[in-house]
Amino acid sequence: AWQVTILGLGPIWQSDNDAARRRAAELLEQGEVFAFGLSEREHGADIYSTDMILTPDGDGGFRASGGKYYIGNGNVARMVSVFGRREDVEGPDGYVFFAADSQHPAYRLIGNVVHSQMYVSSFELDDYPVAAEDVLHTGNEAFEAALNTINVGKFNLGFCSIGLAEHCFYETVTQAE
Repeated sequence: AWQVTILGLGPIWQSDNDAARRRAAELLEQGEVFAFGLSEREHGADIYSTDMILTPDGDGGFRASGGKYYIGNGNVARMVSVFGRREDVEGPDGYVFFAADSQHPAYRLIGNVVHSQMYVSSFELDDYPVAAEDVLHTGNEAFEAALNTINVGKFNLGFCSIGLAEHCFYETVTQAE
């Protein structure tokens, strides 16, 4: 849950969206977890080929439709950083990172995609309302936030594994003693 939360927080922390960062801090204080909606069943984590489509709503926001796959915490995260592309803009200028809420009625949880005790979800957004204040990044900044989040998250994952192994070693020595 912690590793996936770090991934979900990446685009939020890198954003200039002060309201989203404050909301994330409040949710962390309340013990909430976060999720990172990048991967798709057909494309994996191929950032260039996202099928999450955002259509402008005429009020400065969007309506998002599409699915994400293999998303840890996607069943409970109050803020899911979701990567998509605008329907009306071609190329890298059309990328968008936005915050979604897994408890919203337009957020449809498909289910657990792994056969283990952890919950790794698949979800779909169906005409999900993305207000202007939910937008974290647009254009190249959205693309860079995806790459930077993966780099930081995976880098920390390695050290987390080393720390877990070291702790197990010390626990074993202590128990044997």
